Amino acid sequence: MSELTCGTSRIVGCRFSVFPMTDRFVEVIMDALKSVNTGKVWIQTDDVSTCIRGRAEHVFDVTRAIFAYAAASGVHTIFNGTYSIGCPGDTEADVYMSEDSERLNREIGKNADIDTACQFALYPLGTDHYMDVIYKEVHRAKEKGTFAGSVHYASRLDGSISKVFESLEDAFLHAIQSDSSHLVMTAVVSAHSPSAKPRP
Repeated sequence: MSELTCGTSRIVGCRFSVFPMTDRFVEVIMDALKSVNTGKVWIQTDDVSTCIRGRAEHVFDVTRAIFAYAAASGVHTIFNGTYSIGCPGDTEADVYMSEDSERLNREIGKNADIDTACQFALYPLGTDHYMDVIYKEVHRAKEKGTFAGSVHYASRLDGSISKVFESLEDAFLHAIQSDSSHLVMTAVVSAHSPSAKPRP
């Protein structure tokens, strides 16, 4: 049996679920999936969640688009995802790593402007300098104007779908360049919440 080691694969994966707060949730989710081009990622859905894998730009492209089209329903919609790179269960031989960099869902129309709130957390595994990595990405979000403060176990981002997912992708891609052998990022993104935004 070959021993699995972290950090050898550049495949990015995301396991996520989308929760439209409506009794039409099946319709909303299925309409979102039909609207998104998933041709450049490996995708598998079970009774709990969906997993997609491939090049980083395509994983973020697809997750952003699925959430955007679900949120376009106008109901309170939540995206809950875990992104990962360097997982010992992935292999370089995955066929989707040979795709080019052109994003299939770059244009999501007016959905890109939907206001969102996000709580995300970075976990750079296998490095003693993990806090330095986290602080750098928080500072990067501040420079982009999406950082909205810290909460217990997470940092908050506010902004449009396009801006928030851009900040998530930037944080993930820059954190990859650290000496971490396995990087994990969790993100919960909310649109159309009926709850009042907390005061800073």
